[in-house]
Amino acid sequence: MKIGITFAGQGAQYPGMGKDLYDNYEAAKNVFDMAGDQIKEWCFDGDAETLKQTHVTQPTVYTVTMAAYEAFLEALEKEGLKDDIEIIGYAGFSLGEYAALTAAGAIGEIKTGMEIVTKRGQMMNEAGLGPDGQPMGKMAAAMAKRPQVLEAVEEARGDGILEGVNFNSPSQTVVAGDKDAIARFMDVAKEKKIRAKELPVGTAFHSPMMIPAADKLKTVLKEAGLKAPNAKIYANVTAEDMMKDFDGKDAGEYLADIMSRQAKSPVYWEETVHHFKRDGAEILIEIGPGKTLSGLAKKTEADLKRFNIENAESLKETIEGLKALKAEQ
Repeated sequence: MKIGITFAGQGAQYPGMGKDLYDNYEAAKNVFDMAGDQIKEWCFDGDAETLKQTHVTQPTVYTVTMAAYEAFLEALEKEGLKDDIEIIGYAGFSLGEYAALTAAGAIGEIKTGMEIVTKRGQMMNEAGLGPDGQPMGKMAAAMAKRPQVLEAVEEARGDGILEGVNFNSPSQTVVAGDKDAIARFMDVAKEKKIRAKELPVGTAFHSPMMIPAADKLKTVLKEAGLKAPNAKIYANVTAEDMMKDFDGKDAGEYLADIMSRQAKSPVYWEETVHHFKRDGAEILIEIGPGKTLSGLAKKTEADLKRFNIENAESLKETIEGLKALKAEQ
C-alpha cells in the first residue's frame, strides 16, 4: 500500500486535543511529557480563545500532531502492518510542514521542532501586530475557482496588502491582507457572487506582512541543525520535492532558506495533493487535529482513499481500514 502522510496546520486546534492519545498510547505520552506541563495544560484544558493565539497554537498543534504520528507508528508495529505500507512522501500544511520535516528526519528531535515552532509562532504573532498592539491583518476563504478569486484580489487590493495565500483545492482559495483590503475583498466577492467568509485567525499569514517574521525565522532555522530528509517532502512553496534544487553543499542552509520563505509565501496545497497522486499514492493519511486536509483531498483527487488520525478512535479506524485494504490485495 502506497501512502502519503499529511500533517495538519494552524486553525485545526480545539480544546482537549490529544488527551486520549496521551491516555492510550505510550509513544504519544512520551511526546507530551517531553513537551512539558504548559503544553499539556493548553492542549487538554485550554479554552478555544487561548488556543487560537498564534504563540499557543503552533507548539500545541505540532505536539499533538507528533504525538498522533508516533502513536500511529506504534500501532502499525503492534498490528503487524509496518511492512505492508510504503510511505511515498510527507507534506504538512504551513505549520504542519515542521511535522513533515520531523517525520522525515530533517529535524532531528521532536524537542527541537517544538522549540522552532514556538519561536515561529511568537515571531509571526509579532509581525502581525501594529504599533497599537492590535492585529493588522485578516484572512478570508473564498469558494470559487482560483482565477476568479485572484481577479477579485487584484480589484480589491488598492494600495494595501492583499494576496492569494492558500491554494487549497480547485474550489477554495484563501486570501490574506490588511484589514481594509480584506474588507474591500469581501465587498468585491459579494459583487462577483463569490462565497467568502473571514477566518478566525490573528493576522495575514503567508502574505508580505510576514516578511519580518521570515527574516528572523531564518536565523533560528540556521541554528537548529537541519539535515537532508530521509524521505520525500512536498514543499509548500513549490508543491514539489523540497530537495529538488539542493546542490549537495549545506542542507541546513538550504532548508532554512525554504522554510523561512514559507512563512511569507503561498501554500500550494491543491498541487501537492495532485503530486501525491502523480507519484503513486493510493491513500492519504492526515495526522493531527481535525479533518480539514482530508476534505480538501476529496475535492482535489476524489479517488484517493483517505483516513485521518487525531485521537484514539480515528487511529483505530485507520488501522482497521488499512487491514481491510491489505485483505483486498
